[in-house]
Amino acid sequence: MNWTDERVERLKRLWSEGLSASQIAAQLGGVSRNAVIGKVHRLNLPGRAKAGGTVATTRPAAKRPAAAAAAPRATNFQARPAAARPTIRTAGATALKDEMGVNTAQVLEYVPVSNASLPTSLRLTLTELTERTCKWPVGDPLKDDFHFCGCESHESSPYCKFHAKMAYQPVSERRRA
Repeated sequence: MNWTDERVERLKRLWSEGLSASQIAAQLGGVSRNAVIGKVHRLNLPGRAKAGGTVATTRPAAKRPAAAAAAPRATNFQARPAAARPTIRTAGATALKDEMGVNTAQVLEYVPVSNASLPTSLRLTLTELTERTCKWPVGDPLKDDFHFCGCESHESSPYCKFHAKMAYQPVSERRRA
């Protein structure tokens, strides 16, 4: 379907009368609602008039005096510490009220451990690994200094004792995280 000058004029007239895009599409025939909306946008027609044929006018917003808006307010209250508020939790159709206080986080200092023992890595390459060596990767695989731990591993694990502790966390610790 082509938009002839006659159909465009009819579209403009129906649009200004306040008809919906669906109603216009039905009257024009052979065109969809979306085609009407698209043509209206391409023609940059103003917003559709209301159903009674009257165009809604916007009234100017009431202006407040600038002096009243710019005047600073005097503080006539004392600042008070915020008390812990009870929080309300809902579970299903039941509202539960919990008294919860907000605790601030404690600042912890980092203290490096001096008695930690790290296993000495044998710095093996991929081709040097065997069934009895630790396969823990060390470093960036895209760098030249990438290697594997290579320490002795147990029969049931691909890692040495040290790296097995890092790889396999007990169930209770995993649930906390």
